[in-house]
Amino acid sequence: MRRLERLAAALLACVACSAFAQLAAENPDWKEIQAPPAPAFSTRGLVVLDLGANQALKFGVDPATVSISKDGVVRYVVVASSASGATNAMYEGIRCATGEFKTYARATTSGTWNTVEDPQWLSLYANLPSRHALALAEQGVCNGKAPANSVEAILRQLKNPQQQYERR
Repeated sequence: MRRLERLAAALLACVACSAFAQLAAENPDWKEIQAPPAPAFSTRGLVVLDLGANQALKFGVDPATVSISKDGVVRYVVVASSASGATNAMYEGIRCATGEFKTYARATTSGTWNTVEDPQWLSLYANLPSRHALALAEQGVCNGKAPANSVEAILRQLKNPQQQYERR
């Protein structure tokens, strides 16, 4: 049964990737604005993401870092915490129109940012180690193929993931 589930998941990922590749071709003139530098972040008051019970790491978004830019990219800082107290943060962006995310910088417990050299857009669906980005997209960042209407709507939806179909 496990083998059948893995096969179904792989097939679904292939279909999703091809659908999003077609979406990217719909707007060949799209250009990402230059991402602002990684913002300062706090580990207090994080909006915790629902990734299920079997996750070794807990993920939360610093609400003060969430932004929606003119190019439609939603940028944020997400903090990963382990049971031992180790924390890492990532400054990322999600492009709802194509179902992609990008990591611009990473920080360790010290809070010092290390910029990712030549960050690339990656599929939300084909990169399972980045389940937190997919959860963010599904739980509040994206409203279909567009970003939510406002940062406030994103945060409201992330705090209430059960209300997925509420107008954002």
